[in-house]
Amino acid sequence: MKIDQIDRQILMALQENGRLSNAALAEQVGLAATSMSDRVKRLQKSGFITGYHASLDPNLLGFGILVFVEVLLDKSGADGFERFGAAVAKEPRIHECHLIAGGFDYLLKARLPDMVSYRTFLGEVIPALPGVRETRSFTVMEEVKRESALPL
Repeated sequence: MKIDQIDRQILMALQENGRLSNAALAEQVGLAATSMSDRVKRLQKSGFITGYHASLDPNLLGFGILVFVEVLLDKSGADGFERFGAAVAKEPRIHECHLIAGGFDYLLKARLPDMVSYRTFLGEVIPALPGVRETRSFTVMEEVKRESALPL
């Protein structure tokens, strides 16, 4: 499905504030509320809008440690990737997992409450994932930019 400039304006506005009512969104974009409702439904049905969520402050909620972990697997075959991916999907401390082309296989992003949890995560959780041969971890000292909106 192709999207037009109005669809892009809708998507930009919803990225900025997912709680906008159809009426407020219609006014911002310059459409009738009925047309707006139809467009938003179409964007959802087509998969352009995958959900709505609140952006939370991890530090205020006790998840002050942000860590990235490079993971190299024993075997890089499709079966190894599938088993690793399935195990990662079940691990709530891992927030993102990306298959990487380069010197390692996966890049994980995790948020943890403290150094004790970090030590447990690196010493017990990650090594227990299927096929892990080697890891390197990087602890974030300062988040300079955290953005989830796409530049439409």
